[in-house]
Amino acid sequence: MGFRDLFDAVLGTTRLPEADSDRLFAISTATVTMQTSLDLVPSGSAGLCFKPIESSRYDSVRTEIEELLRFSAQETNSSSRIETDAYRFTWVVLEDPDFEDLVAGIHLVSQTLIERGLGPYLLCAVFRFGRERRVYWIYHFKQGRFYPFVPLSESTRDSAYEFRLRSLLERELPVEREVERWYPLWGIPL
Repeated sequence: MGFRDLFDAVLGTTRLPEADSDRLFAISTATVTMQTSLDLVPSGSAGLCFKPIESSRYDSVRTEIEELLRFSAQETNSSSRIETDAYRFTWVVLEDPDFEDLVAGIHLVSQTLIERGLGPYLLCAVFRFGRERRVYWIYHFKQGRFYPFVPLSESTRDSAYEFRLRSLLERELPVEREVERWYPLWGIPL
């Protein structure tokens, strides 16, 4: 425990964990196992979700993200959009048939937000797999870990399949061990 942690503990204050985007790249190698063992192929879409940002900062951040995405699209032919969901969370949605480009794009946007001091606003990155069945791997930035989410309807999930996914991929992905942190994300715009 460092001095700062001890000081925070004595005063009863805590700091939020910093956003960690470095472990995002683990999903790239895990796709091979998903395809060969589960016949789960990347859908070609991924998203980055963050909390609402006060309007003055949001406009400049949105402009910067849009410029980054336009520049990135010239290199990768990715398409993108920014939207706000029913809960007022902002989503940067990327579409590209090349999964490596999706991962790199999500990392680029998340690193930009972190470098601009907006890491605490980052919630998660979401990678969609499957064609008929929607399977999501969600990367929680504060924990630096992935977890599966398999919705069956608008309010139910396939927990048994999520546990199967975890058991098959926990050697390749940093998977969240505490199941109570496997938050469902209803209405993912992917």
